[in-house]
Amino acid sequence: MTIRHPEKQNKPINPIKKKPEWIRSKLIDSKEFFLTKTIVNNNNLVTVCQEANCPNITECWSKRHATFMIMGDTCTRACAFCDVKTGVPKKLDELEPVKIARSVKKLNLKHVVITSVDRDDLEDGGSNHFYEVITQTRKINPNTTIEVLTPDFLRKGDAYKKVLDANPDVFNHNIETVPSLYLKVRPGSRYFLSLELLKNAKKNNKNIFTKSGIMVGLGETRDEILQVMDDLKSADVDFLTIGQYLQPSVKHYPLNRYYTPKEFDDLGRIAKAKGFLLVSSSPLTRSSYHADEDFAKLQLKRNSNH
Repeated sequence: MTIRHPEKQNKPINPIKKKPEWIRSKLIDSKEFFLTKTIVNNNNLVTVCQEANCPNITECWSKRHATFMIMGDTCTRACAFCDVKTGVPKKLDELEPVKIARSVKKLNLKHVVITSVDRDDLEDGGSNHFYEVITQTRKINPNTTIEVLTPDFLRKGDAYKKVLDANPDVFNHNIETVPSLYLKVRPGSRYFLSLELLKNAKKNNKNIFTKSGIMVGLGETRDEILQVMDDLKSADVDFLTIGQYLQPSVKHYPLNRYYTPKEFDDLGRIAKAKGFLLVSSSPLTRSSYHADEDFAKLQLKRNSNH
């Protein structure tokens, strides 16, 4: 059996805290769920829903909403919070852009979220592959809005610009946590470089919405969360997601505490007051959770203002 996280084998054991009742995800066993599953499996596609062990998979797949993860299922980073497999990735599948595009059509998606593993082994960090996936998806699905959730393209120069050249509707890169926890939680990443990426994305393509997300419950303070909001606002980020960190295993980063739904409501209200166009803040919020509905609402609001 392959070990998903070889780098975590010697880590201390962190017992997992019992989940409060508000964390229970909805179990929906429907025809649509199995249809989504069949399309994903038949096309040998990877989804972040499965790889990151997302608590919302049954609800989203029942609505035919899957988040595709491109460039394989193996990440070159080893973030302490993440359940995606780490190791040496396989070479890129050149047919993947077409497979994704066709699957989006079969699922009849109005809005698609495309993310990826980190590919530090590639010269461009995979930006060209993102470009191909977006271009093919748009060619076959001209009416589908496209959201990408990208890595940080750390030490890859201007590689990220290739993703922007494909004109996705939303460019998302998650900041994940507060600066003081970066070395423990995201040792392979740099807080201020992630901010810089978001800022540059907006600067380079004014028509693209930018988006970022943060997890809470890792030991951050309220003031630190508010500071991250301010940092993201000063980087011109449009959308913000705030969700509860759920510890994937006893070898992952220890959960500090569960935030209550009321605390999430408060953080959501503050974020809106700070001027983010769209805010999703709840225990089960994830980057792409309800992204299609949120984006549709925003477009309606925009159209009614014109």
